[in-house]
Amino acid sequence: MEKPSMKCVIFDCEGTLVDSEKLCCQALVSVFNSVDVKLSLDEALAHFNGGKLSDILMQTTKRLGIKADIDELVLMYREKSKVLFQDQLMPSKNAVMVLDKLKQLGIEVCVVSNGPLSKLESQLEISGLARYFKGSMFSAFEANSWKPDPDLIRYAAMRMGFQGKDCLFVDDTQQGVQAGLAANITTLHYRPNHLSPKSTAEGAISISDLSELLQFCIEEPTY
Repeated sequence: MEKPSMKCVIFDCEGTLVDSEKLCCQALVSVFNSVDVKLSLDEALAHFNGGKLSDILMQTTKRLGIKADIDELVLMYREKSKVLFQDQLMPSKNAVMVLDKLKQLGIEVCVVSNGPLSKLESQLEISGLARYFKGSMFSAFEANSWKPDPDLIRYAAMRMGFQGKDCLFVDDTQQGVQAGLAANITTLHYRPNHLSPKSTAEGAISISDLSELLQFCIEEPTY
């Protein structure tokens, strides 16, 4: 049987485990349209970076040259994204296969998110992935650290009982990749389609399919 070289895989959730990026941007467009500000889906996709929600909203209002109550926009966004996720959220391509294979290999998994724990739990339940992450879901609000700061990733590794060298981190955003690299953890930049960031930070490894991460988890046999 293959010998695992990694003991734990730390997954980002939105855009990595679940196919949510376009839904998030649809919610963002809906929020700004509801306050009579025109924002196209293409523009939202081009600027969406997966960071802290309040920062995304502040950056968007600044870019559009408008003044708005950020706290009110946050509430509107969470409500609109909740409806979209409930109706349309699905696991990313090959996510289930990869999680089953990691379980077979005896490799632990956990998931991290810049969003609240309740939102993370809901996304995993809706997408059917929650069964893989019982007791191993970690929110930035719990760690008091938001990507691109590295402490959320370090916190997850510590809670799982592993050192950074024993972990692999997978994220689809530039900010997440920066966090993984700053935490000194082997970091994979998941870039599944033409909407993904066009470049990968130095030190990160680009993959276009989640199944590619398995090659980093299994040692080649020596003879």
